[in-house]
Formats: sequence, C-alpha cells, structure tokens
Amino acid sequence: MSVQEFLPIKEGKVREIYDIGDSLVIVATDRISAFDHILQNKVTDKGAILTGMSKFWFDFTEDVVKNHMISVDPADMPEFFRQERFNGNSMMCRKLKILPIECIVRGYITGSGWASYKENGTVCGIRLPEGLKESEKLPEPIYTPSTKAELGEHDENISYERSVEILEELHPGKGLDYASRIKEYTLALYRKCAEYALSKGIIIADTKFEFGLDEDGNIVLADEMLTPDSSRFWPLEGYQPGQGQPSFDKQFVRDWLKENPDSDYLLPEEVVAKTVDKYKEAYALLTGKTFTR
Repeated sequence: MSVQEFLPIKEGKVREIYDIGDSLVIVATDRISAFDHILQNKVTDKGAILTGMSKFWFDFTEDVVKNHMISVDPADMPEFFRQERFNGNSMMCRKLKILPIECIVRGYITGSGWASYKENGTVCGIRLPEGLKESEKLPEPIYTPSTKAELGEHDENISYERSVEILEELHPGKGLDYASRIKEYTLALYRKCAEYALSKGIIIADTKFEFGLDEDGNIVLADEMLTPDSSRFWPLEGYQPGQGQPSFDKQFVRDWLKENPDSDYLLPEEVVAKTVDKYKEAYALLTGKTFTR
C-alpha cells in the first residue's frame, strides 16, 4: 500500500507547513535566516532543537494561554512524516486563523531598540527613562508590535493603536479586544518565562510571539516559542550593562554577516559549528536535558 505524499502549503524562511486535513504539521528545517535572507548553509539539528524547545515552552505556559501544539510524536502523524528527515523537527498543530501581528516584547534595551533610544530617547515610539545603558534591563518590559511580513519583505514596527486598527479591519467589533488580549498574553508569557530562564542562567532580552483564533474564536498561541530564532538569549554569567552581550542565539551569525558584507550569505563552517553548539547549550540549560534526536 503506497504512502500518501504531502506537499507543503506554505514555506517560510525556516518552516514548512503541511495540511493533513483537520490539522497541520509544521516542520522546522535546518535552514537559518538573517536580515530577511535565507543563508546558503544549513545548520545540522537546528530544526529539531527549535521544535524541542518550543514544545518545552508550550508545556510550561499552558496555564497562561492555550497553544496550537497537538503532538511531536511521529506515530500521531500520517506515515509520510515518519521519514528520517522529519525526525524530531515536526509538530502536529491545530489549524488557526493567524492574527497578522508580530507580538514583540523587550525586557532589555539592545539592537535596533538601542539605536533608536540613542537617537531620540524612544523605542518604537515609547519614551524611556533617560540615562539607560546598552543592554540594560528596562524598568518594565515593553510591548512593541509589528506587522507580519511575507517572505522577502520587512516587518514594520507599529504602535499599539495601529494594531487595534489592523485587527478591527479584519475582525469588525473585535479589534480592541483582540489587540488588548494578545498584548496581555505577550507580557504575561514573557514575565513567566524570563523569570524561569534567569533561574537557569539565561537572560531573555527580547522575543516575539504569534497568536491565532481557533474555530470557536478563542485566542491561541501559535508558531514557535522562545527559540534562538525568535529571541535574544544572553548568558547571565558575565552580564554587564553598557556593552553588547555574548548570546546563545543567531546574533553571532548576524554579527559575522555585518562584519563580512560581501559574504553572499555563506557562512564559514566554524561559524555554523559555533551556532549549533550555542543552540544546544541553550536547550540543555533551559530544559535540563542534553539534546538528542
């Protein structure tokens, strides 16, 4: 008896999404992206690390908001997904109507936020106290939403008020409710997870979440969660405000690309190896388990 084959209905920079009828299978590939480009290299085991880390966080935050995860066990998926290339990097998920807002939360001032603050004292239009240092912890986490860009396009930072308008256009009478609730969920998730991560030796400087609506209109956490692809992880040991920080995430890749603008998005093998080692180290610290496939 032949095995039914599936083709992805959507391919992003890193993920492939398959429709299997009443649910989806989301596959995290070993591709890596930076500055809205897919790099020529693949990072072995990266997809499985991202999937395992997302599962850990989804389980950890079930009490805050429902999430889309059904299973990461290939036995629960169609036989097509029991191939070696899907081992460990695939998650069966509920179908959702995705809300087109990237829910970004910043607990520390760094990256583009630091550049904006130095220029005019604000981050995404939010005025912050004077005298902050680079990488300093903010008095309170701030919510800075953006649009969700298509592949090859750039996300656009927007105000909270604009997020209300966007959601109201799509869901008349619900815009303010949806916008306020995803903001509340974003901040609650960040506070709980950042506190836990700190106890394990990792600072979560910033991250982003995505949400969707289930068939009953409930808001559900979607996509990936608190992985090195969607977050800035810093080691607590040696943390010192007033400078950039070493990281467990792909900031190492971004920094190398900035220093090598003619690289054509091809990384040296030592950069690839260091990147996957950082991902594995973060996985072990946060989950308490050594990564294995």
